[in-house]
Amino acid sequence: MIVNSAPGNTPLDPDEMEGLIPGYVTTQGELNQVEQQNILQAAQWVIGRQAKGLLTDSFLRKLHRRMFGDVWKWAGKYRLTGKNIGVPASAISGEVKKLCDDTGYWIENKTFNWDEIGTRFHHRLVVIHPYPNGNGRHARLATDVLLRVHDQEAFTWGARTAQDPLDREGENRRAYLTALKAADQGDFGPLLKFVRS
Repeated sequence: MIVNSAPGNTPLDPDEMEGLIPGYVTTQGELNQVEQQNILQAAQWVIGRQAKGLLTDSFLRKLHRRMFGDVWKWAGKYRLTGKNIGVPASAISGEVKKLCDDTGYWIENKTFNWDEIGTRFHHRLVVIHPYPNGNGRHARLATDVLLRVHDQEAFTWGARTAQDPLDREGENRRAYLTALKAADQGDFGPLLKFVRS
């Protein structure tokens, strides 16, 4: 059984692990590699998307399915179990709809500047934690798409100041998780700084 114990990763229960599609994957390194290949394909698919329909439950689930559908049978499906993070499974659909509606309102009414809209959208999607796994990567790509379709520069997610990838244990990931925890307490300053560092 593959175990991913990196800080900030959501543990999968045995039923969720049964959803692994590639039978040859037996190590965390192999899993990381096949997931990354699938995510790169999804990133190519999403390039050039239009704003219409982006802030919908349907699009967000489709994006997750594109990112992980070659790896996990449950890709694009909301989790059915409780996790150490996230809203109760029964509240996911309603919370995603609220997030999409709120973000549309922020855009239409210019409630925040674009960096803050993107940061708040990302944070709320991570807090909801809709899927068994891949939530941070999904929220980052969805945020970048949201920014790009509105002619804004995608976030750098700490890549300008760190050498280690955000989805692997290291200083960059620790800074990201610390910034998310500050946002959990209503302080978006560290996350706003991190997304452009």
